[in-house]
Amino acid sequence: MAKVLQIQPVTRIEGHARISVHLNDSGNVENAYMSLMSLRGFEKFIEGRPAEEVPRIVSRICGICPWMHHTAGNKAVDGCFGVTPTPTGAKLRELLQVMAHINDKILHFFFLAAPDFVLGPDSDYSVRNVIGVVKAAPELAGRVVKMRQLGQMMIERFAGKAIHPVAAVTGGFSKPLPEAERRQMLKDSRTLLDFSLFALDFARNNVFNKYLEVIAELGAITTGFLGTVDREDGSLRLFDGKQRLMKPDGSCTDFEGDDYLDYLGEHVEPWGYGKMPYAKSWNEGFSLDLDDPRGIYRANTLARVNVCDKMGTPKAQEALEAFRSDFGRPAQATLLYHYARLIELVYACERTIELLEWDSITDTDVRAKVTPGAGRGVGVVEAPRGTLIHDYTTDADGCIESANLIVGTTHNIGPMNMSVKQAAAALIKDGVYDQGILNKVEMAVRAYDP
Repeated sequence: MAKVLQIQPVTRIEGHARISVHLNDSGNVENAYMSLMSLRGFEKFIEGRPAEEVPRIVSRICGICPWMHHTAGNKAVDGCFGVTPTPTGAKLRELLQVMAHINDKILHFFFLAAPDFVLGPDSDYSVRNVIGVVKAAPELAGRVVKMRQLGQMMIERFAGKAIHPVAAVTGGFSKPLPEAERRQMLKDSRTLLDFSLFALDFARNNVFNKYLEVIAELGAITTGFLGTVDREDGSLRLFDGKQRLMKPDGSCTDFEGDDYLDYLGEHVEPWGYGKMPYAKSWNEGFSLDLDDPRGIYRANTLARVNVCDKMGTPKAQEALEAFRSDFGRPAQATLLYHYARLIELVYACERTIELLEWDSITDTDVRAKVTPGAGRGVGVVEAPRGTLIHDYTTDADGCIESANLIVGTTHNIGPMNMSVKQAAAALIKDGVYDQGILNKVEMAVRAYDP
């Protein structure tokens, strides 16, 4: 008889979700859906607030990537008030945001994704978790914990708070970087870079080479991609740049964040709670049909390494060249998000060092003069989970009249549903399934780090 398999909650993700797999009378997959409550209400309850308060409010959207909302919010308020941050103020914002990427990537790969690969996707679910990894590889686990702690404490020492920050302000940054602190951060960043190269090498030898067949098949779909690149040379950027929308065939269109409404639309399916962005500039409409997807693109790590022409830092560029040699451009396999995540980890460490070595990073001129007023501003940064867009409009008193947010995970709600359906249909046959199979369906979601 027909039945619905419920996987609830989806485990080891930075949020909560449910997967519903609908089987027909023969026990084969008729459809599959992933549901998540993406509504937070921030777009409405920041209305009427003084705009300069908003960047510290929206950081509460996510406790894992608050710096991205904090910096995107500040960039949007800058736009509303027509202010350009001082060069040092802008660089300090980027420094903290890129450092936050380091900690996020360590968290996801080793704490959330690693149990599937270190212990195996079919291992008993009672041990397929971070504690199981600690028992199976205690030396590795100890080093991972120390490195993530180091990254968090680097942020906390300078900015006061690693979570729900308040340090960036309209017009720049709230405090300069002392020279002694810069030297210590440089030392710690080089330690993290060494770890990132170790992590990439570990994953190549123990995950990617070992699971090539699974990577090629599990949750595999074909889509376009969205990310941020440098305006001059097309290299990867996490903090500032132009947006690049790539079609599945690899052709690209670049646009400025202020113009996102000309390129992206938002769609809602009757069975889902979240808005699903799509590429309206492709004039294809919206469809999640696995055989005929329309308007579908993906964001996040795999998207960013696909759309960029180069990484922009030497060690990350070496890793990108090896990646493209093996998987091409654009690479489509969903589980390659994990590989791309570790390439970005290397980039984030190298970029942190570059910023700390910039001659004026300790300059005391960290904030431009600000005069609140009416205007519109769009702040765009790359959050770990994808391109993050904050769009605010203010009134004559500098208070928020309206806001629209497209957060990183939102871009991937449609593609995650496609990957879930593909994985479930490929794995569940004639009503036969077990915990290992259901975990592999979860792995298709976990790769996106929603």
